[in-house]
Amino acid sequence: MPYHTTHFLLMDEKKINYRTIVLILMAVSAVAVLFVLNQKKSSLKSFTPETLRIGRPAPDFSFPGLDGKIVSLSDYRGKVVLVNIWATWCAPCVNEVASMEKLYQEFKGDDFEILAVSVDAPGLKAVAPFMKAHKLSFPALIDSEGTIKNLYKATGVPESFIVNRQGILVEKIIGPLDWSAPEVLRFFRKLIGKPLPRRNN
Repeated sequence: MPYHTTHFLLMDEKKINYRTIVLILMAVSAVAVLFVLNQKKSSLKSFTPETLRIGRPAPDFSFPGLDGKIVSLSDYRGKVVLVNIWATWCAPCVNEVASMEKLYQEFKGDDFEILAVSVDAPGLKAVAPFMKAHKLSFPALIDSEGTIKNLYKATGVPESFIVNRQGILVEKIIGPLDWSAPEVLRFFRKLIGKPLPRRNN
């Protein structure tokens, strides 16, 4: 075989080997990068707060009431609490407040509380007249920034969260509910530990 032909063949082999080495190095680098990224994701997951779920402690919060005093969920540890996220402009919220008042009157004073957290942007200006017009006596809290929606992973209003005496979330309700329905009253009576009313014979 002529010298120049052999020379060019050797050069081609060197080019092929060089390209192969480059490709292998690139592949190894890509795998290493993916490994590092996955490790970072895993470490981030370990520091990410778990999503709100039933059976875990309900996140604490603090908002002003209609009188300006700060109220926290943790203030009511030892009581069953209905946390209701709502707004005056929300028609389903308006529809359920009357039954919420009936529920409140049924168990008020029996280690039970309602904390109705309003996400109305105008705050007190919108909430105070609404509460008065609908003759609602349960506590309303003001969250004009809507921070509780992120805290409780709420997708809209109304959304309600039932917290037991130990501060554990036991139920989440998306949308409105008839809070004065017999099955609802039975649920709360059992959760509070209040005896069933005696039937007259």
